[in-house]
Amino acid sequence: MSVDSATVRRIAHLARIKVVEADVPHLQNELNAILAFVEELGTVDVEGVEPMTSVMPMPMKKRADVVTDGAIAEKIVVNAPVSDDHFFVVPKVVE
Repeated sequence: MSVDSATVRRIAHLARIKVVEADVPHLQNELNAILAFVEELGTVDVEGVEPMTSVMPMPMKKRADVVTDGAIAEKIVVNAPVSDDHFFVVPKVVE
């Protein structure tokens, strides 16, 4: 894939970056080099390579997935104009 000067101007416009006309050829070369590198990465064989979060092997920190009421229901509804049994009371809007 190759980027032309019109595409460089469009990218600059979409990114809200002011680009003077003299810089367009340089940016075109830069973008083409980036795209060439990305295409080169596509040729790398990654079959059997596990995804990782870091270059150092370390287990993910996990917490127990426990459902609780947060133990602060009273604090949550204290400022509500109307509440009932730790629930907000709101006017009915659907018939």
